[in-house]
Amino acid sequence: MKFPKRIKHRNKLLATIYGKSKAYPFYRVCAYVAGKRRMTSYRTYSEAKTAADTLARDIAKGSQAAALTSAQANDALAALERLQSFRQDTGRNLSLLAAVAEFCESAKELNGHTLHEAVDGFLGSVLTVKRITLHEAIEQFIAFRKGKTVAAEGRRPQLSFDHWRNTGYWLREFARTFPGHAVCDLTKQHLEAYLGRFANAAPKTRNERRGVVKMFLAWAAEQDFIAPTHRLLESSQLKHENSDPEIIDCYSASELRSMLEAAAPDLQPVIALAGLAGLREKEIMRLDWVDVFKVAGHIEVGALKAKTRSRRLIEVCASLGQWLEPYRGRAGAIWTKGYKKFHEEFARLRDGLKIKHRRNGLRHSYISSHYAVHADEGLTAKLAGNSPQMVHKNYKGLLTRQQGEAWFAVSPAQPANVIALQPAEATP
Repeated sequence: MKFPKRIKHRNKLLATIYGKSKAYPFYRVCAYVAGKRRMTSYRTYSEAKTAADTLARDIAKGSQAAALTSAQANDALAALERLQSFRQDTGRNLSLLAAVAEFCESAKELNGHTLHEAVDGFLGSVLTVKRITLHEAIEQFIAFRKGKTVAAEGRRPQLSFDHWRNTGYWLREFARTFPGHAVCDLTKQHLEAYLGRFANAAPKTRNERRGVVKMFLAWAAEQDFIAPTHRLLESSQLKHENSDPEIIDCYSASELRSMLEAAAPDLQPVIALAGLAGLREKEIMRLDWVDVFKVAGHIEVGALKAKTRSRRLIEVCASLGQWLEPYRGRAGAIWTKGYKKFHEEFARLRDGLKIKHRRNGLRHSYISSHYAVHADEGLTAKLAGNSPQMVHKNYKGLLTRQQGEAWFAVSPAQPANVIALQPAEATP
């Protein structure tokens, strides 16, 4: 038999069989597959002929499998088996090419780190979101915050009951807007739909609603109810908007005098402390008489009783000292009837005197008068428990120095430390 032997398929020369030689005692089958010369060896001619015929048919059909070496073919088959198992486990159907391409792109970006290292790092930083309805999550949040309204004996709770109740009402309203929705299903469009309902409300009201929703979302992320990388806060409706400045309306010195002189004995010191010391109404509700007289010439507002939870001393002006002197030696709370009762009795007093109601008017009058007299926002803020920026922004130029001095000059017609003399009886 003469060699080389040409193998044709459909009259096309596609493979060649070379015979044995002294240097190489095997039959060799050669062909060009996918532009590359491929050669395989066989011990017998029949094996070589069978392989050559098969190779020629495959090349004629356009198959690229013939380009694979035995090792490559084994790897490809093993890889396909792995992909089949992957499809059964995950439901994802990937081709061998897609799997290899994804791996190569990822490996290139990992810059020397293994894909396994990257996966471990990712799983260590990304949490699995727990699916829970918005209603259930909000009820859990409200219950969690309720514990902050309770404090040990002699301590002040972290949250006021009124604040907890109001925010709970708003959050339940939020939950009712999207019945059946899970927290993790919330989108920016949901938030925009909810807050869009308050388009006609004042900016301050909308900001308060935004604040409550943001507070809930932050807690939900801590509980893994939404992903920590959520972008809900980017909603245009959640962005804080500038509100109109509060209108500051003050009482006059004559109105303060009328109220103090006409007030009942238990109401009078509350009005004096609010108007002549600038104490907040709820701070007064927390004070005892010992706080008024413990530090000579000053009223002590302890950290547990101040709104800002920061202790401050307020200097007692001469007129305030005179209004408070009759109460020296008293013990217990300054006001014992509760916040609502105070407003009822204060309103009744104003109505009887035909004095217009001014929101937070006594404190506003104190801060405005003090700033007008001293022109020092830092000092005024220190005594009022406020910030210098807030004092300068809201109270500058509201009153003249003369008006401020008149305010602090409101003292009892009969000072407490002056004993009225009784007229002597006529001598018989």
